[in-house]
Amino acid sequence: MVESLTKPSSIVPATDAEILAYLRYSHKITDIAALVERNTIVLRACEKFNIIVTDEELQAAGDTFRLEHKLVGASETFNWLSQQRISVEDWSLGIKIDLLTKKLKEYLFGMEVDADYMNNRNGYRRVMLSQILVPDLSDALKIVHLIQKENASFAALAVEYSQGKKSQENGGFVGLHLLVELMPEIVQALTDAVAGEIIGPISSQLGHHILRIEKWFPSELTNSGRENILESLFQVWLQNFRANF
Repeated sequence: MVESLTKPSSIVPATDAEILAYLRYSHKITDIAALVERNTIVLRACEKFNIIVTDEELQAAGDTFRLEHKLVGASETFNWLSQQRISVEDWSLGIKIDLLTKKLKEYLFGMEVDADYMNNRNGYRRVMLSQILVPDLSDALKIVHLIQKENASFAALAVEYSQGKKSQENGGFVGLHLLVELMPEIVQALTDAVAGEIIGPISSQLGHHILRIEKWFPSELTNSGRENILESLFQVWLQNFRANF
């Protein structure tokens, strides 16, 4: 290896204009613009519905953020802000918008989710699933045959065939889900199934699903599940808002 005798040149930090130009020519500007527009919609809606964040709430959220990011002192916090190239005001505004977004979701859909849980407890059963997702029906039927008739390994087939990244990387395992979070086609197929059963192929817009039920759990509306449902409802609301704007 030839050792360089010259001093490496320092890299000048990119300017805001250069960053914006990069987002444009790397075709990422649309995604960033959508996030900006989402925040604009949130702020307008919160103003319309008189949704606010108090100083106490902002302080508590800031403290939580610092704990999560191990910013235990002022020096660590300011070093982090410098690395992020943002001011204290930028950081506080980001936290405030996150809080307003959560409050807006709760204002729009919180009671709806809670009422649906009380009236549809069966839909809030939790199921642990493994999945193989393939685009071709003939492949799906072949996989079901291999599992049911030849006792082939579900995990090995998932690694070999599944087009779903998570299922392929984890031998088919895709985790614990509330029924209400799943696609209607899958919910219908799972409703009366038992642990260990192979379900499918089930056709959806994503392809053909072969599912194995690992375990059923009782009905429960967990905090994370509730947040997922609120976010799904909120996304539909945003789409309708944009369509009618």
